[in-house]
Amino acid sequence: MRTKLIFSTLLIFFLVNTSFGQGFVFRVLASKGANQVKKVNGETVPLKTGATLVSGDELIAASGAYIGLMHKTGRTIEVRNPGVTKITDLESKLAKSQNDVANKYAQFVMNRMSDDDNVNSNYRQNMKATGAAERATGAGALKVMLPSSVDILNPEAIIRWTEAPEVENASYVVSIKNIFDEEIYKAETNSTSMAINFDNENLSNERLVILSVKVKDQGDIVSSDYGIKRISAEDASSINENLEELKAQVPDNSALNKLIYASFYEENDLLLDALTQYEEAIEMSPEVDDFKVLYDDFLIKNGLQ
Repeated sequence: MRTKLIFSTLLIFFLVNTSFGQGFVFRVLASKGANQVKKVNGETVPLKTGATLVSGDELIAASGAYIGLMHKTGRTIEVRNPGVTKITDLESKLAKSQNDVANKYAQFVMNRMSDDDNVNSNYRQNMKATGAAERATGAGALKVMLPSSVDILNPEAIIRWTEAPEVENASYVVSIKNIFDEEIYKAETNSTSMAINFDNENLSNERLVILSVKVKDQGDIVSSDYGIKRISAEDASSINENLEELKAQVPDNSALNKLIYASFYEENDLLLDALTQYEEAIEMSPEVDDFKVLYDDFLIKNGLQ
């Protein structure tokens, strides 16, 4: 498994660097605000998601701006300060950090963020329409954004569900049972999401649990049951080995990097771990609509909406 993963990573590393071409050093992953770029030829144009930047370009960030960039090596960097930032200065900043990054997962994010992917855009719109129709047939029920059964690696997870139909100021009850149908965890919230630590004293010894969500005092508005299972020690060992390599190269202290981690978990079929990374990325940068679109794509692709 490890040999296959390394080969795949090296192959995509080659494709990433080939696709960047000669001279171009950054690609725009996300842009919020009326940002611009002054090109080498002196022309100033609006900054768009998916645009490429070369060494002589200069970013012109608006007040309250957010600009997320990916370097040709796969490393990410964020620009939040208004005013002019030279691309050469950003290159110098990245040069002080490690050069070997998990290009595979950064490329995954870049492909999803690109505005030029019309096929994916149409797919998104069609799936949204289909999903809306499917959800309409289940009126009165809540849908948790999980497959019916899901594996989990990390103990911390964010669970999200749809809003209760035709219920104002709904209060939700999240219930977790063990395999003997005994309730071992219960919590209430007025939100449509909840952070759960599966190392909680009532949950830590359970390999498999069953989660459901209902509207408080309205027993007819309830979700289906969703199985959440900790992956085996053997599988965890293999995944953690690659995860530690990623952590050594990509810190998880920025919204952009959390998207890279999300791609890692998604590829390893750890959808709840991936979903949690998307949630945390949006929480860190709630003003960036591109992140919300990417999250929406993830949900649609995996049939979670």
